[in-house]
Amino acid sequence: MWSGRFREPLDADFERWQRSIIFDWRLLPQEVAASKAHASALIAANILTRDEGAAIRGALDSIAADHASEAGQTLVRNHTVAEDIHHFVELSLVERVGSLGLKLHTGRSRNEQIATDLRLYVRDQITATVASLAAWASALVAVAQKSGEAVMPSYTHLQRAEPVLVAHWLLAYVQMILRDADRLRDCAARLNYCPLGSGAIAGATLALDRAIAAQELRFTAPTANSMDATSDRDFVLEYLQALTLVGLHLSRFAEEITLFATAEFNFVILPEAFSTGSSAMPQKKNPDLSELIRAKVGRIHGAGEAVTLILKGLPLAYNKDMQETQEPAFSVEFVPAMIQLVARFTSALQFNRERMTEAAHTGYLNAMAAATYLVHKGVPFRTAHEKIGNAVRFALEKGVELGDLSLEELRAFGPEFDADFFTAVSLADTLDCHDVVGGTARARVRQALSDAADRIHALTTEAVHVGA
Repeated sequence: MWSGRFREPLDADFERWQRSIIFDWRLLPQEVAASKAHASALIAANILTRDEGAAIRGALDSIAADHASEAGQTLVRNHTVAEDIHHFVELSLVERVGSLGLKLHTGRSRNEQIATDLRLYVRDQITATVASLAAWASALVAVAQKSGEAVMPSYTHLQRAEPVLVAHWLLAYVQMILRDADRLRDCAARLNYCPLGSGAIAGATLALDRAIAAQELRFTAPTANSMDATSDRDFVLEYLQALTLVGLHLSRFAEEITLFATAEFNFVILPEAFSTGSSAMPQKKNPDLSELIRAKVGRIHGAGEAVTLILKGLPLAYNKDMQETQEPAFSVEFVPAMIQLVARFTSALQFNRERMTEAAHTGYLNAMAAATYLVHKGVPFRTAHEKIGNAVRFALEKGVELGDLSLEELRAFGPEFDADFFTAVSLADTLDCHDVVGGTARARVRQALSDAADRIHALTTEAVHVGA
């Protein structure tokens, strides 16, 4: 591709070492699409005739079809001559259409090719990831709807705090997912500008209509600056950073499931189809899926950190260092399939409702509701907090819950206590006193489930249009 300037051949070991075909073979579909778009621009510029353009585009389609299978992909990455995916496609094109294939590189550079291919690849991965997030969110909502008014303790500092609906807990993860999807879609919108026509650094040397390629590839518009277009990898880093948050949320969910499935909590029954046993201890059912999910965030975050360090301090414009940003981007291809697996796992979860309800009834989880009861009686909250704290200490010493104290005992902590106190600290009323948007009151959660289902439906409908 560039040997005219050189008198000596490359050192054989260096030549093998610097080749990127061993990993950028994944970009074959994107390279073919971008090459076809460039051919369209060359036809419009009268560099290619319409017949030549049709021949080149047809040959590019056949290259993509011939290497779509796993066996075909293996042939690409094991190619002994091609330096990178751009070189491979050019060699394959020449095999099919002869010297006409050499005309396709007129007016372009590999710098703009890889910048375009990577944008297309990341855009495709975002589409797949958003679709998988929608599937997981749908599974969470379905399980939440099925849980009805099942109750569980919520925790702060891993200490029991207040009772909440199981549905409310599950919807917390739905909110995380919706934010994750928004971040990924924002990334897709920012990257959706076409570098083709940027040349190696200063712009194409032909008067190409850059809008032609941009429109064919469903980009919003051409990039605005050729130096930025060929050296920009912000979108790779932003994509990996957004995926890191996806991983963090998956990890938090996995941690809670792992914890709640222990005999000590016994809130969750692990589905056997997603669990393994022990080679030594016959009784074991281990949460391997949630443990592995919890670990995957390290790989995702590591990819983002690698790209950060590769890009740090690079001068404009393209540098060979940027080749190293590809493997981190490819290393997280597993994420959409992993999320789909989590969605199926979520759908298969079962809850020990009796145990969760028992836990929600004990540990003075209605203390906040009790303080609120006194507030409604005109007691300042700080004073109410102290009165209920004293009542809790008394109940602890007696070995009973707040609702088990007699009215006479309660009145020792203040005359404001009356017979209606016992209803106010019942489980139902403790839930329903959180009657605010985003609260765990039963009516609010029913509305939240409906709202979440609507947002997920919109996400599912729109996910296929990411990058359009």
